[in-house]
Amino acid sequence: MPLLDLPPLRESLADHGLLADKRLGQHFLLDLNVTRKIARLVGPLEGTVVIEVGPGPGGLTRALLEEGAGHVVAIEKDARFLPLLEALQEKVQGRLTLVNADALKADQAALAARHGPNLTPVVAANLPYNVGTPLLVDWLVGPFQPQSLTLMFQKEVAERIVAAVGSESYGRLAVLAGALSSARLALTLPARAFTPPPRVDSAVVQLTPKPNRPPRAVLAALEQITAAGFGQRRKMLRSSLRVLGGEGLCEAAGVDSSARAEMIDVPGFLRLAEALITMKDAGSAA
Repeated sequence: MPLLDLPPLRESLADHGLLADKRLGQHFLLDLNVTRKIARLVGPLEGTVVIEVGPGPGGLTRALLEEGAGHVVAIEKDARFLPLLEALQEKVQGRLTLVNADALKADQAALAARHGPNLTPVVAANLPYNVGTPLLVDWLVGPFQPQSLTLMFQKEVAERIVAAVGSESYGRLAVLAGALSSARLALTLPARAFTPPPRVDSAVVQLTPKPNRPPRAVLAALEQITAAGFGQRRKMLRSSLRVLGGEGLCEAAGVDSSARAEMIDVPGFLRLAEALITMKDAGSAA
């Protein structure tokens, strides 16, 4: 359903005198061929309610609607863009809801349930650079459980999310993403694809949350383990995890205490988290 009677995005921005706000990490993706490619990465959109964060002038929003999304809930903090998005809203017969709010504070689960009660929730967003990581963590561990996440990050952040054990980029973010989802790097875009061009390239990561998440207590322990282990990457685990149990903790988890954090895979970190809980429970009972 091409929205051909809408003006080009560049023209709309110029008509409204709108420029990207660096304080909000804004970089616009105005090439509709690219935004359509991202929308198609999400998969079949019929029967979905899409949560989109930071739509800006609405390039990806247009593509999601053209590709058949059942409903799009666009959460935009910058009210300057609402007139542009309202023009799009008028064209799509009730399939677009605009929410002028901070996505980190918005109840996305409630929004998805309200505007797509019989639809499958997914997330697709060209994320503002300054909130991408906290939003990802919130989607992974929070109460809102979308079926999939198709997200644009700075390329360096994207590589950290999908990093393999033993690689230079492997760290806390890769462990968390690996514990809670299956993640892949789906598309890379050069800085010149954006207006204004950022200083770095960008990449789209697709994450499919795992159906059986570790319990909240295990996730809290995992946070402690990864903070200590990757906080002192050059040290062996017996040293970097000393305050949490060191050698004994590693032995209980079946993990080599002479290894460094970047050499421990996700199952190993989950065993360490579970062992930490057991040790704490035993200490409380003593």
